[in-house]
Amino acid sequence: MRTDPFAVLAEPARRDILDKLRLGESSVTELVEHLRLSQPSVSKHLKVLREAGFVSTTVAAQRRIYRLEPSQLKAVDEWLEGYRAMWTRNLDAIEEHPEGPRPRR
Repeated sequence: MRTDPFAVLAEPARRDILDKLRLGESSVTELVEHLRLSQPSVSKHLKVLREAGFVSTTVAAQRRIYRLEPSQLKAVDEWLEGYRAMWTRNLDAIEEHPEGPRPRR
């Protein structure tokens, strides 16, 4: 079953986890402390992120260490590309007319 990356990223706690992992690997305990969520809640979110391919894990003694898998974010980036082009066109148009829209008569 293929997971919709946008459905996974819709949950703010999961985005917070990815933001933390963007800075480097973390254990569940470190994520719990950083996010101030319960351990079961963090573990639940990590499971969803892992199954969707956003994070991977390794076992170090008694701990699981999580790391960001940026390749999974490629689908999100590709979807946003069309919007980037639109924003660029709109910003270019604003620069051409910095005084704003003309008043209606």
